[in-house]
Amino acid sequence: QVQLVESGGGLVQAGGSLRLSCAASGGTFSISAIGWYRQAPGKQREWVATIDNRGTITYATSVKGRFTISRDNAKNTVYLEMNSLKPEDTSVYYCRLDSPWGYTYWGQGTQVTVSS
Repeated sequence: QVQLVESGGGLVQAGGSLRLSCAASGGTFSISAIGWYRQAPGKQREWVATIDNRGTITYATSVKGRFTISRDNAKNTVYLEMNSLKPEDTSVYYCRLDSPWGYTYWGQGTQVTVSS
């Protein structure tokens, strides 16, 4: 069973930056797609960005140009560099791993709060 642990969340001022990390256990990381999602109170979870096993990256329109997703397969870790943060970015951020055999794994999330 894959385990994912997010870290790096915190409180920042609008316009600031944070780098989130998602560390994965197991040996499937390098051949799996990893995504970042976020969920604000009272709202549905939304997709933020994805990086697949080949390094192909896609972003949600709301974060394009501000956020950067990357992965380090040697460390079994995916990152989300968040710049020019806005109060509307305030959410719990989750990482998701989609394994080659069709299983999906979620981390427990890390809180990001952007103050105005």
